[in-house]
Amino acid sequence: MPSDRLDGVALVTGGGRGIGAGIARELADAGMEVVVTARSTGQVEAVAAEVGGRARVGDVTQRADVDRWVTETGEIDLLVANAGIGVEETAAWEIDADDWWRVHETNVLGVHLCCSAVIPGMLERGRGRIVITGSGASYLPGASATAYTSSKAAVCRYGEVLANRLAGSIPVFVISPGLVRTEMTDGRFPDDAPWTPPDLAPRLVRVLASGRADALAGRYLHAEHDDIEDLIARADEIVANDLNAIRLHR
Repeated sequence: MPSDRLDGVALVTGGGRGIGAGIARELADAGMEVVVTARSTGQVEAVAAEVGGRARVGDVTQRADVDRWVTETGEIDLLVANAGIGVEETAAWEIDADDWWRVHETNVLGVHLCCSAVIPGMLERGRGRIVITGSGASYLPGASATAYTSSKAAVCRYGEVLANRLAGSIPVFVISPGLVRTEMTDGRFPDDAPWTPPDLAPRLVRVLASGRADALAGRYLHAEHDDIEDLIARADEIVANDLNAIRLHR
């Protein structure tokens, strides 16, 4: 895979740990200035210091926090809407409704607030890209927890439709990072689960940020199961045949 060199400013939500921190490191390595956001002050500041970027603390579900990040950052060339949470769920009818809804607020409303905040500036400047972290949990069979899975199904559809609306202006991508061992997933899956190498999602985001994959905007891209270079080479075929899409075909 080519080592894309990038410039510009990236805003990465949920960047204090796990997949988001990995993406922040990869984008900084590629040459971008990275603004790292999350709720945990210590984690955000540590990652920002590591990558030579800026730390912004706040909650993606709070419009005031998101608007502040965008205002303080200025021109944003790439939004990585990565912040997401899950909740322990033995049975859907037993979980506290507020805890269940909080997952949707973070995973869906948070994405919407961040996109809504950056899109006007991107349209005015005539440039920008958005990457949304989805999940195979949105469609894989056998799931039993309702909050996380339904929230990721919603955000995958949101990203696809947003890409349709912004076609020709701002490429929007939805990615699945795979099953990455993080603080959120550790202990919820067996040690011998098919864990995805943690470097794959950051490498995918780096390629998407380069602009080389813009023809694949709106497609569902899996960091482990899709070869992004192959998809770029086959972009016309993929679009013509409506591939890499989560939908029924009649």
